[in-house]
Amino acid sequence: MPWIAWLVLAAALGVAEFFTLTLAFGLLAAAAVVAAVVAGIGAPFLLQVLSFAAASAVGVLVVRPIAHRHMKQPPVVRDGSDALIGQRAVVVEEVTALGGLIKLSGEQWSARALDESQSIPVGALVDVMEIEGATAIVYPRELLP
Repeated sequence: MPWIAWLVLAAALGVAEFFTLTLAFGLLAAAAVVAAVVAGIGAPFLLQVLSFAAASAVGVLVVRPIAHRHMKQPPVVRDGSDALIGQRAVVVEEVTALGGLIKLSGEQWSARALDESQSIPVGALVDVMEIEGATAIVYPRELLP
């Protein structure tokens, strides 16, 4: 029963993956499971080895680089004050380079104009460009009707 040997190899490779976390041993373990299935249907040993080699090659050469690329990307979801960057707000109290107030996500925030020479009137729509502490740095968008 060669399929049992392939499953033992898959388990051993799975344990190795558990301790190394390289993804390579896990993909080899999956390839060993493929070979076990091929052995289970009664294929000759040469076909079992070829299926193991093909599944290993696909896993290591195709799947692993894609997985590594996805693991290195920063998370898409922003939270906390970072989630407010890019949001639209309404000026509640005139915003200048020295200060002002905006209504952002249902709350009032202290704000400063990104362009220090600008004065943004009450009722203007602004975009939040960045957050410094508890102060939103804003840029005017347009006036509300």
